[in-house]
Amino acid sequence: MAVRLGTGRRGGDVDDLGEVHDINVTPFIDVVLVLLIIFMVVAPLSTVDINVELPASTAEPAPKPDRPVTVTLQPDHTVSVGEMATQREGLAAALDAATTGRRDQRIFLRADKTVSYGELMELMNLLRDAGYLKIALVGLEAPTAAR
Repeated sequence: MAVRLGTGRRGGDVDDLGEVHDINVTPFIDVVLVLLIIFMVVAPLSTVDINVELPASTAEPAPKPDRPVTVTLQPDHTVSVGEMATQREGLAAALDAATTGRRDQRIFLRADKTVSYGELMELMNLLRDAGYLKIALVGLEAPTAAR
């Protein structure tokens, strides 16, 4: 709230002391600009770099290809491509042999439930570094509840 101290007239008249009903919008604009800067900084950080396609739990299972390429991470942290155990250093070569060099083919990733999230992410990073970006996580189908 502001008070007007005078009318700008000089003389023997009594000054008119009235309230000014203007809103000071400067603090509002400052707050809006700070929020804008915060959102501009946070928005790029909230995106995910690893593309993983996960179906909803109530969705119908997607049709499986004739010969899916599966990568399995076992509880002892050994990696298998199909049925053959593979060293992590040779994962890219084993995947190239299994997919005949087609890096756009979907890779089905299976991991034991006792494997830590960090180990699973490390394996996904190895797949991404090898050039395989289409990764599908395999899990057990839970029975759907009656509707």
